[in-house]
Amino acid sequence: MQTILITGGAGFIGSHTTLFLLELGYKVIVIDSFINSTPSSLKRINQYLSNKNIITNNNFEIIKGDIRCENTLNNIFLSAQKEKRKIDAVIHFAGLKSVPESFIKKSEYWDNNVNGSINLFKVMDKYNCRYLVFSSSAAVYASFYKENIKENSKLLPNSPYGKTKLAVENIIKDLFLSSNNWSIIVLRYFNPIGAHSSQILGESPLVKPSNIFPYLLEVASRKRDVLDVFGNNWETSDGTTVRDYIHINDLVDGHVKALKFALENKRTLLHLNLGLGKGTSILELIDIFEKYNNCEIPYRYKNRRIGDIAIRIASNKMACEILNWKPQKNISEMCIDGWKWQIKNQLGY
Repeated sequence: MQTILITGGAGFIGSHTTLFLLELGYKVIVIDSFINSTPSSLKRINQYLSNKNIITNNNFEIIKGDIRCENTLNNIFLSAQKEKRKIDAVIHFAGLKSVPESFIKKSEYWDNNVNGSINLFKVMDKYNCRYLVFSSSAAVYASFYKENIKENSKLLPNSPYGKTKLAVENIIKDLFLSSNNWSIIVLRYFNPIGAHSSQILGESPLVKPSNIFPYLLEVASRKRDVLDVFGNNWETSDGTTVRDYIHINDLVDGHVKALKFALENKRTLLHLNLGLGKGTSILELIDIFEKYNNCEIPYRYKNRRIGDIAIRIASNKMACEILNWKPQKNISEMCIDGWKWQIKNQLGY
């Protein structure tokens, strides 16, 4: 089975993807700086698989490192080569990801997200590893769309975070055009929430998150008194922002299918949306969470945040057709799984 390098593999999406790939028999190497994640998520994966009698001794390696350090990346690929387990492909999650924070820390976002990616691609090319799945974002799209966004919709990010993601996409395009050997899937996903059904993995940010769901969980568990809703005068049905939420398991399934497609199709460059294809407003999300988890979510309105937009919903038709992928879980199941994670993991990892 192939060896896959996962950058940012201890994070919310990265850890779930690591687990899924190990269960499928892939060999996985994780590199993570642990700036906004913890090694505990990866330790839990080992324990979970051990309990299922899945031995990961030679199939799972964890490296603390920063992709901005070219020497670190070079050593990973060189070591794998010497041990005769060449890295076949990379799933690239590593990077900073908060839209509001990106306005404050612009240079850090460009350094982490763009310079780190350049280092990674340079070393991949050096070691003839040219199969890549890149974690991009719906933040690359223009902010004026009210209907489901297609992959050929206008790319006009309104935040430094979105601009860094688009910059990496442009670098990837140049990589692809410069060689006949690259096979790359760029995944633009929307708002992942929920948790693994076992409750061993979930979202547990170490720094202030920019998405609503971790805050909602904290209010539900009474760690936080009230949920802040940023704006009640947006051009939507109830005045609150509308987002496309996707269950983390469905998102990871999309990554696994994208990886397989890339490995099986040489000379490929695809840009695909991963989303439920349905919008849910903040107030609708609160109502659904309260209904299915039998709890109360007090909330208050606050001023709009910089970088926020009214509506962002995916058209997922291309991903469904090309990858033979389809979201399986609805918004109520996302809320139920997320709440189960919170109940069992009050302090996170």
